[in-house]
Amino acid sequence: MSYKGDTFRKCGVIGAGTMGAGIAAHMASCGVDVVLLDLDGQVAADGVARQVKAGGFMMPEFAARVTTGSTRTDLGLLQDCDWIVEAVAERLDIKRALFAQIDTVRRAGCVVSSNTSTIPLAELVASASSELAGDMLITHFFNPPRHMRLLELVSGPRTKHETVERASHFIDHVLGKTIVPCKDTPGFIANRIGCYWLTAGLGEALKLGISPELADAVMGRPFGFPSTGMFGLWDLIGIDLMPGLIRSLQQALPAGDAVQAYEAEPELVAAMLAQGQKGRKSGSGFYRQSADRRVKETFDPTTRSWRPREVPVLPHADAATLIASDTLAGRYAWAVMSRTLAYAAALVPEIADRPDQVDTAMRLGYAWRSGPFELIDQLGKQAFASRLAQDGQAVPPLLAAAGADGFYGQAQGQRTVLVPTSAGAVREPVVQPAGVIALPALRLARQPVFTTEAASLWDIGEGVGLFEFHTPMNVFTPTLLESLRRTLAETPKHFRALVAGNDGRVFSAGADLKGMLAMSEKNDKAGLARFLADGVDTFTALAAAPFPIVGAAGALALGGGCEFLLHTSADALHAEASIGLVESRVGLLPGWGGVARWLLRCHEAGLSSEQAAKQVFAGVLRGVAAPCGFAAQAQHLIRRTDRIVMNVDRLIATARDWAAALAADFTPATPRAVVLPQRGVLAEFLAQQQNDLSPHDRVLGSGLVEILSGDAKTPVSLSEITDRVTTYFLDLVLSDPTRARIAHMLETGKPLKN
Repeated sequence: MSYKGDTFRKCGVIGAGTMGAGIAAHMASCGVDVVLLDLDGQVAADGVARQVKAGGFMMPEFAARVTTGSTRTDLGLLQDCDWIVEAVAERLDIKRALFAQIDTVRRAGCVVSSNTSTIPLAELVASASSELAGDMLITHFFNPPRHMRLLELVSGPRTKHETVERASHFIDHVLGKTIVPCKDTPGFIANRIGCYWLTAGLGEALKLGISPELADAVMGRPFGFPSTGMFGLWDLIGIDLMPGLIRSLQQALPAGDAVQAYEAEPELVAAMLAQGQKGRKSGSGFYRQSADRRVKETFDPTTRSWRPREVPVLPHADAATLIASDTLAGRYAWAVMSRTLAYAAALVPEIADRPDQVDTAMRLGYAWRSGPFELIDQLGKQAFASRLAQDGQAVPPLLAAAGADGFYGQAQGQRTVLVPTSAGAVREPVVQPAGVIALPALRLARQPVFTTEAASLWDIGEGVGLFEFHTPMNVFTPTLLESLRRTLAETPKHFRALVAGNDGRVFSAGADLKGMLAMSEKNDKAGLARFLADGVDTFTALAAAPFPIVGAAGALALGGGCEFLLHTSADALHAEASIGLVESRVGLLPGWGGVARWLLRCHEAGLSSEQAAKQVFAGVLRGVAAPCGFAAQAQHLIRRTDRIVMNVDRLIATARDWAAALAADFTPATPRAVVLPQRGVLAEFLAQQQNDLSPHDRVLGSGLVEILSGDAKTPVSLSEITDRVTTYFLDLVLSDPTRARIAHMLETGKPLKN
């Protein structure tokens, strides 16, 4: 039997805690049958139930793919697994005993891995059979497994190369994780550096007497760290858990390691834990809500009492200027980041072969916008090294060897990175995994076919072009619509197919609300009508293109972004992409043909005219986006034949290959007319929801009744349905309730119910 990674069909997970159950849930979401075992079978069943409640499954029904049981009685359920993951307590004796049990039931070639974050693989396999050791790895997931892309992979001298290859293929292509190979060292990469950063962050804050709010502001936006900052992250992880994590590193690392300079549990932390302040899980840590839930409060480390939370103002917004300033914020920034970045530089090649591997691990594992070596380059490598020396801190050899150009550079259209060698360091290309098209690398390697302020057209090989849009939030402005029309005209001259996508966190947030609001406030009905007609005409041309167009959405596709995807020949969605016609949130209806196109997809999926109309009516009126690709498919926003891609890094390449295949024998689809139910059907449907709707939503609902109603016999063209929408849209966009909703959305990012 073949054990190629993409043929894995059944996996086992032992340990049904938060991590183990989360791994099982993610595997099930990826289409795999899973066995989840714990000492007590009920614990395993409860673990699945918790994951359903917490959103660990992409769709609740995927929980049916998980079979639960007890390690005491049900180990036999693992005998036909392709991969078994251990996620039990961090005790070497427990893990070794469990692996010995697994070895008695697993079939030959079954991959076995530990999710340990602290115990080296060499110790785990020390007493294992040669057969088991050859199939063993460490696969360190990050929590929550569904959402965290990083997986740290550790193999050892006894691990078979085939085992690494098979597991890597499955983890990458099926589970959608970004694999970073790590050395077999304590804490691996992300937690080794991340825990040190957290330890130094708290320790230096206590030394300087800086407030939690100011410390969090410093360790936030200036460095591209998450908004939780330092004290907020202690609260999020758990103040009760952090000392144990730090102690485990200190016990595993030599006396001279920098992490030994800080207390694992400072007296302040011990006092807080004695009072039950464990962080978010207990409702209070360094932060909490007041008893009446009206005031955000801070536990002041100096007074040891609660006070209203402050809103600090940083003296400088960028990291380099801040870290150089002689201010409390600047001194704290230098104290923490000088030590953290120097620590990271000193650990290569101990923990990883290359700086770019470390940067990837910190970006994906701790949500840093830039990794430590990228941050050093941003601060200025020479200036950073000089200040380290002036401060009496050791300058790591790799930092000294980086040269004037820093760790990263450019050569022959490729990004390069400084890699340590036995003789010093050499520059090597930053290599993309096979089958990945990364836009940053594409931009370095070649020039676009054309570019505007709103979009670019690229050659991505195989006779396929890439239409990349890059307006703020990728919203559709008049310029972007014009760029799309130009792309539709230019593509046949250069390519046989087209992919539409980008590399941002937002595929498209829809139409340009700011521009629409400006026209509305001027009562510029003619301008709004032109913008509306421009979008309809452009998207209609998109759907009628004589070559295949594959939409590649890796993230949010809302409003006009969703309407765009409803007009393409085919769609490739990242599994976590959220898609929906959400115009009702700003008091509007989808104006660029999305209502008609969604209705058509519902009919093509086999829904009756009444079912299809109700599906679209409810979806548009409620303005709720499908939370993942599978939900979008279930709601017929994408077709059953459209593709859901697990690894977002492979999205554009997948869409490219699909577009090339479609081009071989492509004829644009001719949209058929659809039958609409009688008016009374939707009028009654609206009446059933009236009590749950705001006054303006009732107006939207009344409009949808007229738009989606017919005589239940005569087919209605898609263009006629869109024309009906246009009539209501122009009245709505000029109304005060809609203006208020748009203004509120632009100001707060949240919908207003009026």
